[in-house]
Amino acid sequence: MDPVTSTAALVEGLAVVTLFTEDLPATRAFYAEVLGLPLEFEDAHSAVLSTGSALLNLLRVEVADELVTPATVGGPGRGARALFTTRVADVDATAAELTRRGVVLLNGPLNRPWGPRTAAFADPAGNVWEIAGPATG
Repeated sequence: MDPVTSTAALVEGLAVVTLFTEDLPATRAFYAEVLGLPLEFEDAHSAVLSTGSALLNLLRVEVADELVTPATVGGPGRGARALFTTRVADVDATAAELTRRGVVLLNGPLNRPWGPRTAAFADPAGNVWEIAGPATG
Protein backbone atom coordinates (compact mmCIF):
# COMPACT_ATOMS: atom_id res chain seq x y z
CA MET A 1 0.00 0.00 0.00
CA ASP A 2 1.33 3.44 -0.93
CA PRO A 3 1.89 5.34 2.36
CA VAL A 4 1.24 8.68 0.65
CA THR A 5 -2.25 7.75 -0.56
CA SER A 6 -3.24 5.44 2.28
CA THR A 7 -6.03 6.57 4.59
CA ALA A 8 -4.94 4.12 7.30
CA ALA A 9 -3.68 5.70 10.50
CA LEU A 10 0.08 5.87 10.84
CA VAL A 11 -0.16 5.57 14.62
CA GLU A 12 -2.08 3.20 16.85
CA GLY A 13 -3.26 5.08 19.87
CA LEU A 14 -1.32 6.95 22.49
CA ALA A 15 1.18 4.78 24.38
CA VAL A 16 3.28 7.24 26.40
CA VAL A 17 3.12 10.97 27.09
CA THR A 18 6.39 12.43 28.36
CA LEU A 19 6.16 15.62 30.37
CA PHE A 20 9.28 17.59 31.23
CA THR A 21 9.54 18.95 34.76
CA GLU A 22 11.90 21.11 36.75
CA ASP A 23 10.63 19.59 40.03
CA LEU A 24 10.23 15.82 39.69
CA PRO A 25 9.17 15.16 43.32
CA ALA A 26 6.38 17.77 43.22
CA THR A 27 5.15 16.70 39.79
CA ARG A 28 5.26 13.00 40.77
CA ALA A 29 3.31 13.76 43.96
CA PHE A 30 0.70 15.66 41.97
CA TYR A 31 0.00 12.76 39.63
CA ALA A 32 0.35 9.99 42.23
CA GLU A 33 -1.25 11.61 45.26
CA VAL A 34 -3.64 14.23 43.88
CA LEU A 35 -4.82 12.46 40.72
CA GLY A 36 -4.28 8.96 42.15
CA LEU A 37 -2.36 7.47 39.21
CA PRO A 38 -0.43 4.30 40.06
CA LEU A 39 3.36 4.43 39.86
CA GLU A 40 4.81 1.91 37.38
CA PHE A 41 8.52 2.84 37.48
CA GLU A 42 10.78 5.39 39.12
CA ASP A 43 14.46 6.31 39.05
CA ALA A 44 16.54 9.41 39.74
CA HIS A 45 15.45 11.11 36.50
CA SER A 46 11.89 9.97 35.89
CA ALA A 47 8.64 8.62 37.25
CA VAL A 48 6.24 6.64 35.08
CA LEU A 49 2.58 6.43 36.04
CA SER A 50 -0.33 4.62 34.42
CA THR A 51 -3.45 6.38 33.17
CA GLY A 52 -5.05 3.06 32.34
CA SER A 53 -4.77 3.49 28.57
CA ALA A 54 -1.35 5.15 28.33
CA LEU A 55 1.74 5.76 30.42
CA LEU A 56 2.68 9.19 31.73
CA ASN A 57 6.46 9.64 31.89
CA LEU A 58 7.61 12.54 34.07
CA LEU A 59 11.16 13.42 33.09
CA ARG A 60 13.61 15.88 34.62
CA VAL A 61 14.35 18.78 32.25
CA GLU A 62 18.10 18.22 32.69
CA VAL A 63 17.93 14.92 30.80
CA ALA A 64 15.11 15.74 28.38
CA ASP A 65 17.18 17.38 25.64
CA GLU A 66 18.36 14.02 24.29
CA LEU A 67 14.75 13.15 23.44
CA VAL A 68 14.00 16.29 21.43
CA THR A 69 17.38 17.30 19.96
CA PRO A 70 17.84 19.37 17.83
CA ALA A 71 14.73 21.05 19.28
CA THR A 72 14.99 22.42 22.80
CA VAL A 73 12.84 21.97 25.88
CA GLY A 74 10.64 25.00 26.45
CA GLY A 75 10.99 26.77 29.76
CA PRO A 76 8.39 27.13 32.48
CA GLY A 77 6.35 30.29 32.72
CA ARG A 78 6.28 30.80 28.94
CA GLY A 79 2.62 29.88 28.56
CA ALA A 80 0.94 26.54 28.04
CA ARG A 81 3.11 23.98 26.29
CA ALA A 82 0.35 21.41 25.78
CA LEU A 83 -3.25 20.60 26.70
CA PHE A 84 -4.23 17.06 27.62
CA THR A 85 -7.94 16.28 27.72
CA THR A 86 -9.44 13.39 29.63
CA ARG A 87 -13.10 12.40 29.69
CA VAL A 88 -15.05 12.25 32.93
CA ALA A 89 -18.69 11.40 33.61
CA ASP A 90 -19.38 14.52 35.72
CA VAL A 91 -17.17 17.58 35.20
CA ASP A 92 -18.61 19.47 38.17
CA ALA A 93 -18.12 16.61 40.62
CA THR A 94 -14.59 15.92 39.34
CA ALA A 95 -13.69 19.61 39.49
CA ALA A 96 -14.98 19.80 43.06
CA GLU A 97 -12.87 16.77 44.04
CA LEU A 98 -9.79 18.27 42.37
CA THR A 99 -10.35 21.51 44.28
CA ARG A 100 -10.78 19.53 47.51
CA ARG A 101 -7.38 17.95 46.80
CA GLY A 102 -5.75 21.37 46.50
CA VAL A 103 -5.86 21.83 42.72
CA VAL A 104 -6.54 25.38 41.54
CA LEU A 105 -8.72 25.40 38.45
CA LEU A 106 -7.59 27.63 35.59
CA ASN A 107 -11.13 27.84 34.24
CA GLY A 108 -14.50 26.14 34.40
CA PRO A 109 -16.49 24.18 34.82
CA LEU A 110 -18.25 25.69 31.82
CA ASN A 111 -20.19 24.59 28.77
CA ARG A 112 -18.14 25.12 25.61
CA PRO A 113 -19.79 26.36 22.39
CA TRP A 114 -18.56 23.22 20.57
CA GLY A 115 -20.38 20.89 22.95
CA PRO A 116 -18.66 19.55 26.06
CA ARG A 117 -18.51 20.90 29.59
CA THR A 118 -14.89 21.42 30.64
CA ALA A 119 -12.57 22.61 33.38
CA ALA A 120 -8.81 23.08 33.16
CA PHE A 121 -5.95 22.90 35.66
CA ALA A 122 -2.16 22.76 35.58
CA ASP A 123 0.30 20.39 37.19
CA PRO A 124 3.31 21.76 39.11
CA ALA A 125 5.41 21.75 35.90
CA GLY A 126 2.85 23.96 34.09
CA ASN A 127 1.32 21.24 31.88
CA VAL A 128 -2.37 21.96 31.39
CA TRP A 129 -5.03 19.29 31.72
CA GLU A 130 -8.69 19.56 30.82
CA ILE A 131 -11.51 17.39 32.09
CA ALA A 132 -14.39 17.11 29.64
CA GLY A 133 -17.83 15.60 29.83
CA PRO A 134 -21.40 16.14 28.73
CA ALA A 135 -22.72 19.72 28.81
CA THR A 136 -25.22 20.54 31.53
CA GLY A 137 -28.59 22.33 31.22
